Amino acid sequence: MTDRMDATIKITRTVKIPDLLKIERYRRLPELGPRILFFSGGTALRSLSQQLINYTYNSIHLVTPFDYGGSSRKLRDAFNMISVGDLRNRLMALADQSIKGNPLIYRLFVYRLSYNEENAVLAQRLERMASGDDPLIAVIPQPMRDIICYHLKHFLRHMPADFDLRGANIGNLILAGGYLSSNASIDAVIYIFSRLVEARGIVKPLLDELLHLAAELDDGTLLIGQHLLTGKEVPQITCPVKRIFLTKSLDNPEPVHARINGDIQNLIREADLICYPMGSFYSSIVANLIPDGVEEAVAANICPKVYIPNTGPDPEQNGMDLAQAVATLLKCLKKDAAGIDNVDLLNYVIIDSKNARYPHPIDYDRIRDLGVEIIDTKLVTHGTFPYIDAACLIDVLLSLT
Repeated sequence: MTDRMDATIKITRTVKIPDLLKIERYRRLPELGPRILFFSGGTALRSLSQQLINYTYNSIHLVTPFDYGGSSRKLRDAFNMISVGDLRNRLMALADQSIKGNPLIYRLFVYRLSYNEENAVLAQRLERMASGDDPLIAVIPQPMRDIICYHLKHFLRHMPADFDLRGANIGNLILAGGYLSSNASIDAVIYIFSRLVEARGIVKPLLDELLHLAAELDDGTLLIGQHLLTGKEVPQITCPVKRIFLTKSLDNPEPVHARINGDIQNLIREADLICYPMGSFYSSIVANLIPDGVEEAVAANICPKVYIPNTGPDPEQNGMDLAQAVATLLKCLKKDAAGIDNVDLLNYVIIDSKNARYPHPIDYDRIRDLGVEIIDTKLVTHGTFPYIDAACLIDVLLSLT
């Protein structure tokens, strides 16, 4: 890379950003690459994940399962299951595209049925897909084709007669079929498809519980359902979020507690770097920090922990500046936990004050008063402005491991 601004910081040793020797070593031996863990959801990390597999096969992606929009909403309502859309998205981003058949699987998994055709016509097409006769399926090599067809047949067998297929994502339907055929085990179906596409990383839902994301705004308004917070399907929120929490039902605002299992705790404890990345602040990032056990696992790991703020407006961060975002992350992580210092949960905020255009002025002193240091280095390029260049960010993250 050229036209870089170097940054030198202090962790337990001096670190140069970018560390070109370390980056080249990872590029040559990605199977030995670092375990960079992302608390994430949505599509903000798609490009980064696609490029990261050139440097490590060991990244960890803990994805929020609370999405209640679009195709995921129909599946959740019909089958009482967690959201699979973001899991599918990340699996496809990590898929090794050099393996025969994988680009064809990727094309299938991102394909959506028409919004304009009759449901009966769409059901007939899905039947052709399940039988292997549809052109999108027929070109996929064996045994991958048979596995996909098996899961689609299972989906069709359980699909309610009034299920709306308009705009349905085929990848989501395949994963739903796998979920139903695996006795409602999401881990089993993720494992199958991770192997199928040679996903170069670990993808897991943070929780395998049927819960919804809820928010209370500063004016007392209650929003129950992730879709009401993002500003994508309904108008954007008009005042700041006071708190977010989990509920069991869209009809009941009673907060519930949920705890991550031991496998998720171990993934967090064993990471080489923990990243709170860019993306929808509450529904993609903070939502991952709500369940009990997250803060304990993060604090128990002595690796660097970094926050990558958005470089543009986020509808969920109504009126929130960067220092407030950092404080909110820490507050959510700490909950009522005693004896956990801020430095155990977050060490660095990574920004690009020269090339990015942040929505609010950055108050460096307020951030440092929270015990968090600032790394100011190149993240945004001319070609990606106003967004973060995935290659630049990958270099920073690799240098910190």
